[in-house]
Amino acid sequence: MGQGEAGFESIFNGRDLSGWFATPRIYGPLWIGGPTLQDLMPTLFSEEYRENAPQRPAVWTVEDGALVGRQDDLDSGYGGYLVTEREFGDFELALEANPDWPADTGVVVRKHPFSLPGIQVVVDHRPSGSIGGFYGGGIGNFHAISFTFDASLDEAGRVNALRESEDDPSASYESLEDKAKLLTYGATLADFLAAWRPAEWNELRIRVVGAKPVITTWVNGTKIAELDLATLTYPNYDADQAADFLGPRGRIALEVHDSEVNPACWGRGAACRWRNIRVKELS
Repeated sequence: MGQGEAGFESIFNGRDLSGWFATPRIYGPLWIGGPTLQDLMPTLFSEEYRENAPQRPAVWTVEDGALVGRQDDLDSGYGGYLVTEREFGDFELALEANPDWPADTGVVVRKHPFSLPGIQVVVDHRPSGSIGGFYGGGIGNFHAISFTFDASLDEAGRVNALRESEDDPSASYESLEDKAKLLTYGATLADFLAAWRPAEWNELRIRVVGAKPVITTWVNGTKIAELDLATLTYPNYDADQAADFLGPRGRIALEVHDSEVNPACWGRGAACRWRNIRVKELS
């Protein structure tokens, strides 16, 4: 593992998947001790998906020095995670992302190794998407974001620019205003659009500090969002319970979303790409 800027250690060697392992993306309880989506909506998932998803962890490759995640065939609909073998406590993570459109991906911190729970920094590069905010997987099912966007595409379906979009009410019970209130800091869409470089590599930084962590994100040096898990108030979220459940250390994971529930989450043949992945441990 190489060294980059002061105090940072590379956790991806640019050649193979050493130090990482793949797991499927399987829906579990929405909060600790709570129901699953299947419990609430028994007909939501097809029988084929329920049977096969636990054995289909997406496909992860190394291409031109980047980690690349795809669904395991063009029409599978199955998602997955690529998870670090190591655990991390307090840290700052820096990495570069270049996702296709649409590709609903992200970085999960304090993640359980073989199940969904963890705190996701969303990289929802899709209609009504957002980047740099948070999703509380398995600890409350909350979305904490301060903006959404859509894309202007060329004739080949490539992104020309991101632009303002209404938050998709079919994807959430809460309004964008309510989601933004969960944050202790949230950038405006204008802030984000001034920082993000469409169809290019963009640096995402994530700082995680505390047993009930404060998590802060930046895109290309612009602060995007901050969430305080100690003071967050949300139905079915309990800070003490969540801290005990996730623990003070956990894995870092990259996501390929499934397209079973929402086909707009992942385009046919789409990929997410990550490179220059490095960590500075703070504790």
